[in-house]
Amino acid sequence: MPKTSMLAPAVSFSSSERDAVYKAIFTRRDVRDQFLPDPVPDDVLRRLLEAAHHAPSVGFMQPWNFITIRSQSVRDRVADAFGRANDEAVNLFPQERQSKYKSLKLEGIRKAPLNICFTCDRARGGDVVLGKTHNSRMDLYSTVCAVQNLWLAARAEGIGMGWVSIFRDSDLKAILGIPQRIEIVAYLCLGYVDQLYEQPELEVKGWNRRLPLDELIFKERWPGDS
Repeated sequence: MPKTSMLAPAVSFSSSERDAVYKAIFTRRDVRDQFLPDPVPDDVLRRLLEAAHHAPSVGFMQPWNFITIRSQSVRDRVADAFGRANDEAVNLFPQERQSKYKSLKLEGIRKAPLNICFTCDRARGGDVVLGKTHNSRMDLYSTVCAVQNLWLAARAEGIGMGWVSIFRDSDLKAILGIPQRIEIVAYLCLGYVDQLYEQPELEVKGWNRRLPLDELIFKERWPGDS
């Protein structure tokens, strides 16, 4: 009996499908303050999480878990934890940048109707994982791929997303009941938006600028004498 092929044709996208992918990439923004109060329906959330769950992962270990948070009281506790860490962070910047830093809105924890915490179970797959044998961080990189999948899917759904990274992990683990062995990769704020910045907000507000692509491309090897 002939063996059934598990391969499918690698059909190219149509021009409109291709353009839609690039539109999601180029118009994706880190949203902090444009969230509408409308809740994200369960079926839409399921689509977003399915997109995240279809990210590539080293050794197909799928190291992620997703904690969805809608409770106002939990979001308030998380926002308070952010506030404490943010007060610490401002003093790490040079004096001339501190006032600019304080003027930026860096999270939408309370305003966004949905928060999601992405975690990485670094023991998933056992002691030896294909593709992780010589770089133990590949599971973390895989989880970041899941974050990006969710981000682009959210953009296609008209949902804004912001990544909040200014926390002490111990505070967030205590609030969300995350075991010590589990690594927190991302805390995300999501909600519908009707406006987005045309350029990244930190670029618009003068914090930084997009680097020219040509300066970042090297051919065959790192330039110079190294």
